[in-house]
Amino acid sequence: MSLLQRLNQDMIQAMKNKDNLSKTVIRMVKSSIQNEAIKLGKDELSEEEELTVLSKELKQRKDSLQEFKEAGRDDLVEKLEDEIKVLQVYMPKQLSEEELEEIVIETIKEVNADSKKEMGKVMSALMPKVKGKADGSKVNQLVQKHLS
Repeated sequence: MSLLQRLNQDMIQAMKNKDNLSKTVIRMVKSSIQNEAIKLGKDELSEEEELTVLSKELKQRKDSLQEFKEAGRDDLVEKLEDEIKVLQVYMPKQLSEEELEEIVIETIKEVNADSKKEMGKVMSALMPKVKGKADGSKVNQLVQKHLS
């Protein structure tokens, strides 16, 4: 079942359960997916493209969450935390710290990188492997740690 089909089913269920938060978040994600498809001139996105859109939505909320925390907007912090929980249901299982570190080391060996100058080469080979399964900033930190 594609992500869009799953979102449609879950939105119907959210409407039946009168779960306005889930319904609203699902509508926003569906809209983002459909807008991306239109932008790319396609009828449907591939699973990878859907995952990219979903990751983007999650990242936007996490960034906003940090800003609201710094501004002391507890009302908005709580709302965003709830939205993030809804979105994480649709994300693939996240890699553990150990699994991620193993993939980073393996990729560094694959591209024969040995200095921070080659970080771009490592990241471009690594990110498709961990897309949606790990936070990009965490991946970046691990690569820097192993290239220093």
